[in-house]
Amino acid sequence: MSSSSRGRQPLKRILVYLLAFAVVAVALFPIWWLVNTSLKTPLEFLSPHVTFFPRAPTLEHYRDVLVERGFLRFLGNTALVSAAATILSLLTGSLAAYSLTRFRFPLGLDALFLLWALVIRTIPPIVLVIPLFIMFRELRLTNVRVILILAYQVYTLPLAIWMLLGFFREIPRELEEAAMTDGASRIQALVRIVYPLVTPGLAAAGIFCLITTWNEFTYALIFARIPADFTVPIAIATFITEYRTLWGSLAAGGILSSLPLLLFTVFVQRHLLRGFALRGTF
Repeated sequence: MSSSSRGRQPLKRILVYLLAFAVVAVALFPIWWLVNTSLKTPLEFLSPHVTFFPRAPTLEHYRDVLVERGFLRFLGNTALVSAAATILSLLTGSLAAYSLTRFRFPLGLDALFLLWALVIRTIPPIVLVIPLFIMFRELRLTNVRVILILAYQVYTLPLAIWMLLGFFREIPRELEEAAMTDGASRIQALVRIVYPLVTPGLAAAGIFCLITTWNEFTYALIFARIPADFTVPIAIATFITEYRTLWGSLAAGGILSSLPLLLFTVFVQRHLLRGFALRGTF
């Protein structure tokens, strides 16, 4: 290697680091601006000068959100509905994906089913509101949490099926056949052999399903009619009133609502990487 080539290596490394720093800075700036806004006093919002750091940091907006507005109750509603909807989507979606990869369907019904799931996923949610409302009324469902859990399957179930389909296809059938030869049933082979190997797929699908249901606004706005049933997006929307916008409370609510998702992602990421390492051995 010539001296000129060796001299270019540190320069390239510095340029790569600078580019990576710029990308990270651009990605993290909205988060910092949210934190910055949540710590400002109301007088600073009226200032014509842009400030990147609060002049007199205050936790008043967090106290208003948590104490005055009962934000923890909305977080509880959202966590319950999102977790239940995600678990239901992963359970039914994994069974559907497994069936589509292991069984033959006549007349191309498997491809038709996948196409139909994709079409449902692409339909605007507001189009399905009236059919869902009529269906829940006919079923005499009155519990808003149960209604939202079932309604969110419109978003999450097609997503889970399509995401898990590729993972199930990569699992060799010989593993299940060997387990069933040893006396295991198909369900036992699915639970003990296949599910551990699709852990990364379940983790990835779980992250996307949880984020989707956590931030869902349309169905929560229509089906949750009283404040006791509000989810986080609806509660945050109430900070925008007819006469003013509570910027500090909006920012504080955004920070508090994103923390559970960040913690869940960090927790699942460990299992996601472990699942990928396990799958790489087969």
